[in-house]
Amino acid sequence: MSQEVIKIRGGQPLKGEVTISGAKNSAVAIIPATLLAQGQVKIDGLPQISDVETLVSLLEDLNIKTNLNGKTLEVDTTDIKNAPLPNNKVESLRASYYMMGAMLGRFKKCVIGLPGGCPLGPRPIDQHIKGFKALGAEIDESSDTSMKIEAKELHGANIFLDMVSVGATINIMLAAVHAKGQTTIENAAKEPEVVDVANFLNSLGANI
Repeated sequence: MSQEVIKIRGGQPLKGEVTISGAKNSAVAIIPATLLAQGQVKIDGLPQISDVETLVSLLEDLNIKTNLNGKTLEVDTTDIKNAPLPNNKVESLRASYYMMGAMLGRFKKCVIGLPGGCPLGPRPIDQHIKGFKALGAEIDESSDTSMKIEAKELHGANIFLDMVSVGATINIMLAAVHAKGQTTIENAAKEPEVVDVANFLNSLGANI
């Protein structure tokens, strides 16, 4: 039986340049986070993928002015308005669930289609919901196609995630930055995109 072999002859100097595109996982979380800003935001180095275009379209559904030019996105939230997000767009993109935390943080309420066709009952967004409830939100899951999340007031909380989840960690961060008091997430994810979102929110004036 033949066996393929790879031989590497080392000892040679290595040099050159490579352009690294923006990280998808960071981009799809930072774009929803822009709606927490007051006024104008500019993001450079975005990957040129359909997920970015879909999220930009969701921002526009909230009356946010956008200008996506190649790898650069300019956002102006001056005239932002809360609105239900179309189910067809939300279903097409799993990362659209970040709009939940961002809209909850900005408006204290949102109506959004179930991300990625996520069914009710046991589901991967349970930890997100747990975090939102801990911050003071009530969740209406009576619809088979959408979810309503609303809070009279968001308050800081100590939240323990039953499992390490990048999505839940980021979504709770998005909802918590405008909450009164301090929020602590235990068993939080530590992936690079979590750090990127925290740094972005801090650049807007958050304290994470």
